[in-house]
Amino acid sequence: MDHPAYGVPRKVSPVATVLLQNNPSTMTLDGTNTWILQAPGGSGRVVVDPGHALDDHVGALAELADVELILLTHWHPDHSEAAPALAQRLGAPVRAFDAKLCQGAGPLEDGEVLRAAGLTLEVLHTPGHTDDSVVLRVDHDDRTHVLTGDTVLGRGTTVLTDLGDYLDSLRALRALPPGSLGLPGHGPELADLATTAGEYLRHRQQRLDQVRQALRRLGTDATPRQVVELVYADVDRALWAPAEESVRAQLEYLRTRG
Repeated sequence: MDHPAYGVPRKVSPVATVLLQNNPSTMTLDGTNTWILQAPGGSGRVVVDPGHALDDHVGALAELADVELILLTHWHPDHSEAAPALAQRLGAPVRAFDAKLCQGAGPLEDGEVLRAAGLTLEVLHTPGHTDDSVVLRVDHDDRTHVLTGDTVLGRGTTVLTDLGDYLDSLRALRALPPGSLGLPGHGPELADLATTAGEYLRHRQQRLDQVRQALRRLGTDATPRQVVELVYADVDRALWAPAEESVRAQLEYLRTRG
């Protein structure tokens, strides 16, 4: 599915609209997806991941009426940097799993149920990309919507800090109802998040097998960079630096969990 033009809201479902930020890069893909949630016929809104602190994007979000809450899926600046300025302009509280990111309200908790903008949102802690990553589940009209942040992207794979945690998070997402709509922090929406999570699990297992093979060839004291040069030889070198972080997480996983 094609992305909208920058700064042009696109309604994805009766409860979810996306506003794409003009901050494309190898890490953000086409840019950060800021999600605006609102019950049909309701006036209140929830803004999720306002993105980098860029004037045009913050200005567009600041024009929204009746924003009740700003939520952050994790601490990375391309999701959270604009939150303080937006909160000040809208007079809305900011909530995140990390208390340091919160303003005017306490931190999110795993399993917490939020009621805002006429909707019910469930918070699921999904560490692995970052320690504080969460996804937000919204059920409406017999369909589950899940705002995934960077835990699952609209295309490609995400950078990891802890592989064991990440695999556990993917298993939790794989258990979602079939046909759950994934609303990612970057890239296009996902028609069946549970299926995508299963594909991610298989991909991670394949990468682990490749890293094991690389260690047999390079030796168990190989550096993450050496493993990247072998395992990611067919990947754009612009992605090698973030790939090192993922390999570092894979090596730690293999050393601690086999």
